[in-house]
Amino acid sequence: MDDSINAANEAITELMSSGQPVLVDVVRARDVIDVLAGDSKVLLHAGPPITFDEMTPPMQGSCIGAVLFEGWAQNEQEARQLLAHDVTFTPCHHHGAVGPMGGITSPNMAVIVVENRLRGNRAYCTMNEGIGKVLRFGAYDASVIARLEWMRDILGPSLAQAVRLTPDGYALTPLIARAITMGDEFHQRNIAASALFAKDMGPLLARTDIDRSVVADVLQFLADTDQFFLNLAMAACKSIMDAARTIEEGSIVTAMTRNGKDFAIRVSGLGDEWFTAPVNTPKGLYFTGYSQDEACPDMGDSSITETFGLGGMSMIAAPGVTRFVGAGGFSDALATSDEMDEIVVGHNANLSIPTWDFQGAPLGIDIRKVVATSITPIINTGIASLEPGVGQIGAGTVRAPLACFVKALEALAVKYGVTSTDD
Repeated sequence: MDDSINAANEAITELMSSGQPVLVDVVRARDVIDVLAGDSKVLLHAGPPITFDEMTPPMQGSCIGAVLFEGWAQNEQEARQLLAHDVTFTPCHHHGAVGPMGGITSPNMAVIVVENRLRGNRAYCTMNEGIGKVLRFGAYDASVIARLEWMRDILGPSLAQAVRLTPDGYALTPLIARAITMGDEFHQRNIAASALFAKDMGPLLARTDIDRSVVADVLQFLADTDQFFLNLAMAACKSIMDAARTIEEGSIVTAMTRNGKDFAIRVSGLGDEWFTAPVNTPKGLYFTGYSQDEACPDMGDSSITETFGLGGMSMIAAPGVTRFVGAGGFSDALATSDEMDEIVVGHNANLSIPTWDFQGAPLGIDIRKVVATSITPIINTGIASLEPGVGQIGAGTVRAPLACFVKALEALAVKYGVTSTDD
């Protein structure tokens, strides 16, 4: 039994390390995500399935903002009434998509389109809104809606024109490989990758017939948004992990996600089933005036980066971020990645980390190793206020709950016919 699982895991990690994510377009979500294409009122959300009344206040705030953005309601009261009775909710992950924090994606939001050329599958993600009051943290005032409209009408189409000038799309793996040597881990720190992306987009935008003032605004937004590449990394990782899911054997984690209520994982040998446990609340450093008591339980699909081996799994790649997430210094970053190394199958040779003696990023979280060691993946994350509209109040780390992995391993044992009396 172990031999067959190990063989499957080797094939899966080969698909992971060989992934070829390429940015090919930026479009409205309804144009590429079938469930959003019709006249029904549907919203995608982060994490496993959840109802509106179960959502955290920030996620509910994101839903309100999406409804106002779509013009389905004119004010908060109307939006809440609509959301309670007339809107269908479905996870981003069920539709080839991922979303940060609340993860709310509505039909007319701009989404990036990433294709994994290895298998031809595509993944989608909204673009990063920048800092301050933003939808992903539950804000929904007029400034939030105006930014989403600008991203839909200006930023998205502008980047789409630029990407179409590339010979065959904009390859993301080479950029990720460069940025990981420059101190990014692609969850809390994306400044190098965002800068490299902006550097490459500049000449392409200059070659378009877009008005120069618009080009200037787009480039200024990219320059101001240190975390812009996070959403590109999420879509890239999603495209890679969905390709890996095509091997329906083994014990590799293919998705980790959270919705503020539940933490959930999918496993290669167990198909579409979600294995859930109550989500934890992040711990870390807080902005002035805020404290742990105001922190929202963890949420978002951004842990797809850790699923692929980036983020907290590769903390050693970004020792500068450890103080920001309250994790200490270089020795703590090293200890974190060394610990994560105990629960993976191997290393990604395409993503070499200089500060880890040039080892590749951790590759392939194995639920058998997680349960055997009781070491769970660590996730770098932003911390949202429990009060919707306040936004981010800090940054920290959170552990995946062990119970998810135990449940999954029990199900895997049933699949492979293993009993407690077997060797």
